[in-house]
Amino acid sequence: MQNRIPCTFMRAGTSRGAFLDLRDLPSNHVQRDIILLKVMGSPDKRQIDGLGGASFVTSKVVMAQPSQRKHVDIDFLFAQVVMDKPIVDTKPTCYNMMAGVGPFAIEKGWVKASDPETRVMVYNINTDSKIEIIVQTPNKQVNYSQGNLHIDGVPGTAAPIQMNLHEIGGGATGHLFPSQKRKEIINGIEVSIVDAGNMMVLIKAEDLGLSGLEGKAFFEKEKQLMARIEAIRLEAGIRSSLGDVSKSVIPKVGLLSSPRIGGTIKSQYLTPRYLHPTHAVSGAVCISTACKAQGTVAAEIANVNNNFYEKIIIEHPSGIIPVNIEVQGKGGSFTVIKAGTLRTARKIMDGYVYY
Repeated sequence: MQNRIPCTFMRAGTSRGAFLDLRDLPSNHVQRDIILLKVMGSPDKRQIDGLGGASFVTSKVVMAQPSQRKHVDIDFLFAQVVMDKPIVDTKPTCYNMMAGVGPFAIEKGWVKASDPETRVMVYNINTDSKIEIIVQTPNKQVNYSQGNLHIDGVPGTAAPIQMNLHEIGGGATGHLFPSQKRKEIINGIEVSIVDAGNMMVLIKAEDLGLSGLEGKAFFEKEKQLMARIEAIRLEAGIRSSLGDVSKSVIPKVGLLSSPRIGGTIKSQYLTPRYLHPTHAVSGAVCISTACKAQGTVAAEIANVNNNFYEKIIIEHPSGIIPVNIEVQGKGGSFTVIKAGTLRTARKIMDGYVYY
């Protein structure tokens, strides 16, 4: 007989996946990950036997529960389930998927809805940080569809979900610049290793002989190039005191180039072995931070002002993603105060998932 647990399936931001009550899962990580692999249908590139959509952005799981922490409503744990390997990675986070945590918690009755909007304070277990999520709740009901916000990578418009991210520096490593350098050379290539929102190794596309306009098919066939990028990523993990990251999806990789459509900077976001069809919010926050930090490879490309507050526009393969960022200090005193962005979400189904 198959086992089952309650599950909500949602599109959140430009990602999609299962939303589960963390308390329904074993506290033992090994046992928990076995269940998550079965839920998503991994390891199998097609994920034919589970809820996964056979792509990096549709093989994600949110685990949440009411929080016992002061001034926090919900504890949130994100898991990236690798499609073709038996790997469940909880080192990174996903702010696209987090956009669904607010509506999920309200509909579960964990957070009392207000009219016309409800604020949900979330603690991110992955990065030891807090996020304020503001959900549209007219008449104390979650509004998913009635709104005019369009985010690139998702068809149509929907109600906006405001996300305000706090304490985002050093979530994976404890340091905004894990190697204590803003720019360094790995295998002959200048890079910046930055841990803000998510941990990334940032590279100028031109330094790899790229234009910044290459698409998914290009990266899938360029095995030698991807091996070169992976070698840089692995070394960045070692220099960041993470050790062997060959079985982890962090650090992610950002291939940066000049903006083409009036934005601040262009990014091709690798996840890390596939090109993201749009862009991760966490990656956009990381790159925005790097754009404001003098001496990084991103700052050398980006069109930024000298103010502590700025709206950074990250161009990506499907359009743009805006990030409102506030920083403080320069040089060695540089810190990130907060970052914010808008996302949308849609509940697709409620029920049980069998494993």
